[in-house]
Amino acid sequence: MSAPTAFVSPSASPIEPGATVCRQAVAPGGLSAIVAAALWRGDQLGSPVSAVWPSGFADLDAQLPGGGWPGHAVTEILSPLSGTLEWRLLGPLLRQLCAAGRSVVVVGPPQPPHLPGLRSEGIFERHLVWVQADTVPERLWATEQLIKANACGALIAWLPQARQEQVRRLQVLASGCEGPVFLCRPASAAQVSSAAPLRLQARVGLDWELLIDVVKRKGPPLLQTLRLPSVPGGLAAVLTPRLRQPSALIVPRETDDVVVSPAAPQRRRHSLFH
Repeated sequence: MSAPTAFVSPSASPIEPGATVCRQAVAPGGLSAIVAAALWRGDQLGSPVSAVWPSGFADLDAQLPGGGWPGHAVTEILSPLSGTLEWRLLGPLLRQLCAAGRSVVVVGPPQPPHLPGLRSEGIFERHLVWVQADTVPERLWATEQLIKANACGALIAWLPQARQEQVRRLQVLASGCEGPVFLCRPASAAQVSSAAPLRLQARVGLDWELLIDVVKRKGPPLLQTLRLPSVPGGLAAVLTPRLRQPSALIVPRETDDVVVSPAAPQRRRHSLFH
């Protein structure tokens, strides 16, 4: 790649003889240190360019660049159970925001928010704003306007049919939004490229835990699946210790090798009637 060309306007006044030209002095070795600090290696987690918010799961924070949910960016949550898993995964963050008096805005959830269940998670309706948008254009328009307003503690939008260029536009707009922006999409969207710098695929495990696969992040690929303990708030108070781990109640089936010998010829029995 050739060096960039500098264009000087003809009307610009030339430097007069005897004028002092200021140059920034760089100590020997200082330039290399500046360049090294600005470089990011692909085998390392990227450093955040803005504030991050703890997810509430220590194992997840350890795998996220900056140690939490990023601001000034879009995060995609891909799930086969849209409308349920997102609340469990984002619940600890939303609880922190509500405790701080920040608003949580949701756009087009598949099901109306269940207020009693949210209250059990520490998310109260006075901090929750529900934007009911049914069509794709309505959801996209509402999401764009909320990102531009930069007035949400967190924004969660369900956009199952969003195209690549639409996600790219939302990512560009989110660069000026301080709060985290989450796009909820189906699990099949993991097969399509996206401009979102962070993409997570979530599903439910047998013992109530959340199974998280990091599809994309600023850093090396994460091959193992994260297991995050997560019992729904409404069930935590009623589940017995045994029911908290249903996998322990399943008895594995033992398959023994059975050798079957060829059937022996049967002798014909003669009865008194023959």
